[in-house]
Parts: sequence; structure tokens; C-alpha cells
Amino acid sequence: MGIVVQLESVQFSGMEVPESIPFGGDQKLNVHELIGGARVIDAMGRSDMPLEWSGIFVGDTALDRARYLDGLRVAGKAVPLTWSELSYSVVIQSFKADYRFVSYIPYSITCEVVQDQTQPQTSLAPPPLDDQMDADMDAAFGYGGLIGDSTLSGLLGGINTAIAGVSSFANASQSALNAVLLPIAAAQTQLTTLIAAATNTLQNVGTVGGILPNTPTLTAANALIGQAAAFNSLPPMYALQNTLGRMSANVGSVSSSANVQTVAGGNLFQIAADTYGDADSWTAIAKANGLSDPVISGLASLKIPAAADTTGGLLGVN
Repeated sequence: MGIVVQLESVQFSGMEVPESIPFGGDQKLNVHELIGGARVIDAMGRSDMPLEWSGIFVGDTALDRARYLDGLRVAGKAVPLTWSELSYSVVIQSFKADYRFVSYIPYSITCEVVQDQTQPQTSLAPPPLDDQMDADMDAAFGYGGLIGDSTLSGLLGGINTAIAGVSSFANASQSALNAVLLPIAAAQTQLTTLIAAATNTLQNVGTVGGILPNTPTLTAANALIGQAAAFNSLPPMYALQNTLGRMSANVGSVSSSANVQTVAGGNLFQIAADTYGDADSWTAIAKANGLSDPVISGLASLKIPAAADTTGGLLGVN
């Protein structure tokens, strides 16, 4: 495993360390089956699976270590078990040693969990903004294809072109961010118009199916077709509306996360060294402010991106 496993005072090393330790368990559920297929499920609480692994004790202390662990089994007391970021209080349910030689003893161990003492993981770091934007752009094209409006499709193409022109959103200049926000806003405006038109079509149904008395058959048929198209187009429209809203918010967050420094002369190398601890990251500040020269002349207000650059100090590298 390449990590330290410790059970009470026994620290496993070498061939003693297992290749893996599965962890987790079940949630106890009380399932009520109702008439008509409906279900009510009551969560009764966690049920942690036993923690079990195997390995081999080798060397002069092999027998002593095996006997010590067997003594912990006999004692039946709760002991701490830790590895990596995981921490438990356990009772050894089973310890089995296969005496081959005094210095070579394979073993297996099973521990019942008394308490999971690991700090809960309640959130996950979001993926890099560049990856989020690419994923949302792919989704937007998919929804646009289902909607089938040529004007909207053209606007989505404009967003894609603007995104392709940004090498790194974390270090993008405000002008580059604006170049992405503008076509997103235009697509949102067109989408709002399409949603309103589709909603209006559905609301103008006079009778079931939209067929009114004395209405010509062709007119009634066209009305039905329009209503069906409007009904089918609304779900991808709303999905695209959410996607574009998220893209706009993500781009806007770049501006809000950046600091602004006002300097009187100097150079970007020193600012990068002070900010990121790496003078080579001057390129991040240069890109964010549309600069090509690291030397600053006179008074200047600079946008300082939250993320450092990793181009090794080469401005033309993405």
C-alpha cells in the first residue's frame, strides 16, 4: 500500500502491510412496499463492514508480533486502527496465524468497527474551471441540437469560439472574460425568447388537442404539430438555460477571486515572487492584464489572478 498501518501499538511494515483494506458498509433500511408500487424507505443507520486484511510476519520478531496481536484478540478490548486519513476504534474479531517458521508467519485479521473516528468528508473540490467550461460547452451543444433553432446554434458557436481563445480562465484578462460573457448573454436572451414562444404556444390551447369547432382540418393539424414541438423543446431549453447560467457565473467568479494591486513602477517578476513564491509566474499577471513587458512604468492597477502560472516564465506558452 505504501502507507503506514497501525493497530494499537503494532505498526505494520514490509510484507506485513496488506495490498488493500476495503472499508465502507451498508445503510440499514426499512422498506415499506405500498399499493401501486410506491415505496417508503426509512434509513435506520449505518452498518460498517468488518475491516480485514492479511500479510506475512518475517524476521526475528515475527512470532512475538503474531502472539501480541492474538493477545489483543483474546482481550476483546477496543483498540485504535489507523491508516492514511482513516481512523477507527475496533475490536479484533478474528486473528489467524499460520506458523511456518519462527521467522515466517502468514496471518489474517478481521476487526469489527466500534466507531468510525475519521473526519467526515462533506465536500469535494470542484474540477478546474477550464474543464468545467469545456464540459458545459459540450452539454450546451447537445441541448442546442435538440432545440433546433439556427440563431441559437450560431450563438452557441460564438461562445465556443470565445472559450477556445482563452488558454487559462484562472489567468485570463478581463477583456478575454468579457469576450466569453457577451455571447453567453446573447444566447441567454435568444433562449428566453424561445422559451416564451413555446410556453405561449402551449397556453393557447382552446380545447383538448387545441382543436376548436369549425376549424379547418389542416389548421388544426398544424396547431397540434406546433403544440407537440413546443412541449418537446421546453425540457432541453430549461436545461440549456441552467447550463448557460452556470457558465456565466463561473466566468464571473474569476474576476471576483482576483485581487487588484496598485503599484508605482517595478516589475512583474517581483510581484509574482511576492504573490506566488515564484518569479516565473509573472506570465499569469501579464496575461490577466494584457501585458507583454514585465517592466512597469508609472502608476498602474494590476489584476492579480488567484492561480499561479506554470509556463516556466514563457509568455507565449499556454
